[in-house]
Amino acid sequence: MTARPLIGITASNRSLDGETAQVVIDRYVEAPAKYADADALLIPARPDIVDPGAIAARLDGLVLTGSVTNVAPDRYGDPAPGVGPFDPGRDAMALALIDAMIALGKPVFGICRGFQEINVAFGGTLARDLGAPGRLLPHHAPDGVPLEAMFAHAHDVALAPGGILAAGLGREHLTVNSVHFQGVATLGPGLAVEAQAPDGVIEAISAQPNGASVLAVQWHPEWQADADAHSQQLFRLFGRMLRGEKIGAAGYEGASVG
Repeated sequence: MTARPLIGITASNRSLDGETAQVVIDRYVEAPAKYADADALLIPARPDIVDPGAIAARLDGLVLTGSVTNVAPDRYGDPAPGVGPFDPGRDAMALALIDAMIALGKPVFGICRGFQEINVAFGGTLARDLGAPGRLLPHHAPDGVPLEAMFAHAHDVALAPGGILAAGLGREHLTVNSVHFQGVATLGPGLAVEAQAPDGVIEAISAQPNGASVLAVQWHPEWQADADAHSQQLFRLFGRMLRGEKIGAAGYEGASVG
């Protein structure tokens, strides 16, 4: 029997009973393992004791998870202090893993914070006010709502004609949940836009540097994926990338890390 691909799932540092714990919400493991048909390995956000290059060499693919923390502004050259919470270990581990996976030509899939990490790894910058109430299209639910209501906050996205998502999902539009305060300000060189919100905010990106399939979405396809056929399709698309399939798209070839 052929072994299933092994994917790394990035963890985050969280405080738990006065100690630091490595945390991954179950849905980030369940959805890709089930619908990409892969085995999963949790990767601590501890680059001080875990070698990103050694980990990448053992993986067939990488999933960069969402988190309650934000990428620190100094990671993309912004002198402003920004709004936390921050997770320096997660920043360091994720960015090093992205570089290592690309150097090895292995696929990377990013979700929410992971999407933002990929943009930063490619030399892009982040906007930090996308959930502001005064925006024409707030990208986050109001503060204080229950988890279900937060993920029910949704909007349409238009998929780029000829892009990976349009080809892989066979659609021109999707309705996606919107649970992010930050997003792309300046797109990293070499990244292609795969989807945009009605207000122009970039919602999905792709690249193929060094033969590595890189795909990321700003929304959360792992949220209740069992009830969402399009989320299942997205993880199956990642599964195809894990098995070496290249999904052709305009702007997909020849990207490089900035």
